[in-house]
Amino acid sequence: MLDKLRLLVTTGLLGLTLMSPTLAADHTLRIAYTEDPKTADVQKTSDAYTLPLNIFDRLVEAETSGPGQSKLTPGLAESWDISEDGKTYTFHLRKGVLFHSGEELKADDVVFTFDRMLDPKTKALGTDILDFVDGASERLDGTAATVRGLQAVDDYTVKIVLKEPYAAFIALMASPQASIFNRKFTEPLGDQFGLSPETTNGTGPFILTEYNLNDSQVMEANENYYKGRSKLDRIVVRVVADAETLRMLFESDELDVFDVDYAMTQLPYFLASDKWKDQIRSGPRVGIYYYHINQALKPFDDVRVRKAFQMAINRKEILEKNFYGKGMLENGVIPRGVVCYASATPIEYNPEKAKQLLTEAGYPDGVDINLTQVSSWSSKWSDMNQIIQAQIKASGFNAQIKMMDESAYFDARKAGTVDNYTQTWSADFNDPDNFFYTFFSKSGTAVRGYNNNDPEVFAALDKARTMTNPEERCALYQKMNEKIVQEDAAWVPLFSLDHTYIVQPRVKNFTVPWNGWSDMSYYQMEVE
Repeated sequence: MLDKLRLLVTTGLLGLTLMSPTLAADHTLRIAYTEDPKTADVQKTSDAYTLPLNIFDRLVEAETSGPGQSKLTPGLAESWDISEDGKTYTFHLRKGVLFHSGEELKADDVVFTFDRMLDPKTKALGTDILDFVDGASERLDGTAATVRGLQAVDDYTVKIVLKEPYAAFIALMASPQASIFNRKFTEPLGDQFGLSPETTNGTGPFILTEYNLNDSQVMEANENYYKGRSKLDRIVVRVVADAETLRMLFESDELDVFDVDYAMTQLPYFLASDKWKDQIRSGPRVGIYYYHINQALKPFDDVRVRKAFQMAINRKEILEKNFYGKGMLENGVIPRGVVCYASATPIEYNPEKAKQLLTEAGYPDGVDINLTQVSSWSSKWSDMNQIIQAQIKASGFNAQIKMMDESAYFDARKAGTVDNYTQTWSADFNDPDNFFYTFFSKSGTAVRGYNNNDPEVFAALDKARTMTNPEERCALYQKMNEKIVQEDAAWVPLFSLDHTYIVQPRVKNFTVPWNGWSDMSYYQMEVE
């Protein structure tokens, strides 16, 4: 595979690498990414999943089953058993699954993969997917050389023992971070794994054959894929940061898929285009935009001020102005598409009532606050801050936008001293725990600078993680929705967006992914 002819030819147009015309005629899918992923090693990234989702497989897979919906299906594990106490998971691996290197998948590879993630020398991201595994914390902090809860029973059976039941564990095993590596290939490479085609190896439907830093990546169909060869011959991923350039390349038939998430300013053009209106594909983006509130900083230590802040923000205006109305307002902690989602009490937009609440809280002449802006982040965040700055003025909030570099922001957030900021969170796995626990558990609310120190919430979210009755678990989360958003006014949920793509007519079987990212598996897609 690695000796194939180069698939790209260089031209002088805009300094970009463009595809050979012969490739556009075969079964090559041409897509774009706004920045270089830096690595194919999913343990070393927290957001660049296009390569991992196509090069690797997982024990369990989350497949899109409808707009903004997913189902868990067997992956490398053809089945699994869960003990009565909910703590022991036994995965039965498929026989005959081959890594790209030709090695057969064995249980030891699974144990190696998760042990590698927890090995402090790896400096892996996303280790929280293994938090519940017995012995994970000791391995991660360097006090143990192995993980008690990971065991290869035989070549095709893996046993994972948890410290206590965790209802979301199977969903976590379908997250990109749970991609499985081959010990024999990966271990000798150390931190060089995933940096080039020669150092990348998975079981997935595509094989990485080219990696041109800050320019492109090429993946070829895996002829020996256990589910059967993809109908695509290859995928070419272009690195293109500029929105206008993306549109130009798409319209000149240099790209097959235009992801509007990468170029929101181009959406009105496509919506109004007779040529493209029938090629638009859209579905719910399973993620939530929100405004953080830090209760450790005055005046937000007063719930009346927090409720006033909620009421002072015109969320609908932001959705319409910045995102062309393509989404829906959210009123809870989890957005549409997440398990246990239900309608929550709407947050009222009422500047006058917000002003009254500030007066009741002791600020009749208004109050000075800071809004955090990270200097290196996308302009969409500064745009949102400026809109909110203007909106909340009417209610008495005199907001200054405080610029910070990214490292200072993360340091302040971890220390619990960061001022209010706007951000988004997308579903890594389809479970409410991915949102509730991330933001409002005892550890989550501290490390993200919310400081919503509510013992009732802490206890409920800990309990929900271990509950095995789905209906009772969902009911508890819905109760916590009201507690966190309405009673504690701990944050401002803004909206979830629709995820819109425009595809060339040659693209078939395109399905908008259920999750909150732009990354997806292209295995079932076709091009004519």
